[in-house]
Amino acid sequence: MRTSNPVMKPFEAAGSFSGQSAMTLNGTISKTALSLAILFLGGFWSWRVIPTGAAGMWMIFAVIGTLILALITCFKPQAAPITTPLYAGLEGLLLGTISSFYDARYPGICMQALTLTAMTAGTMLAVYRFGWIKPTEKFRSFVVIATFSIFAIYIIDFILGFFGKGVPLSTSSGTFGIIFSLVVVGIAALNLILDFGRIEEGVQRGAPKYMEWYGAFALMVTLIWLYLEMLRLLAKLQSRRN
Repeated sequence: MRTSNPVMKPFEAAGSFSGQSAMTLNGTISKTALSLAILFLGGFWSWRVIPTGAAGMWMIFAVIGTLILALITCFKPQAAPITTPLYAGLEGLLLGTISSFYDARYPGICMQALTLTAMTAGTMLAVYRFGWIKPTEKFRSFVVIATFSIFAIYIIDFILGFFGKGVPLSTSSGTFGIIFSLVVVGIAALNLILDFGRIEEGVQRGAPKYMEWYGAFALMVTLIWLYLEMLRLLAKLQSRRN
């Protein structure tokens, strides 16, 4: 199955590989767990240690660093055993800082978002394992088109921000703004099905061992997006109550 999702492309490019050094499901799981542990440690450190006055500088550093590492990983997956842990650490710094801002305004929101993210990921894994949703070609096309459409809206919103404006659907806490966030959360969750399918396909094809780290990277990217969208949705809901 082909995909236009750039994060998942290397699974197609990796080709088949047989032998002791082939990718395994257990190996991918362990590397994903390690990457998430690094992510959480980085987040905890930035939340507790980085002073508020220096948060902006740290965020700029983390954004640039994660962007560079993500591009290297996407275009050179052989480097994933090195870039994925580094990416996890820098993303932890970024998410910890972002989360501290949200939690300062809406106390307890980050734990709620984290819990909902874990529950959603577990649900999507169960849905995939029971075969209730299968990553068919049509399903892939729908999710990829929807994902790129959402990011196009975010890019437009970012550009309009320089002129003091924004896309109402993205920023509004009204009914349509909340519906938009619910749709985005749903699309982010469906991307997990694509990730699970690609990883399983890579294992079946005997992809190279380094693709275990790439699989961990792909899953981490989706989980980070899902967590951030959960934060946005919960913030909109809480702002309506205040």
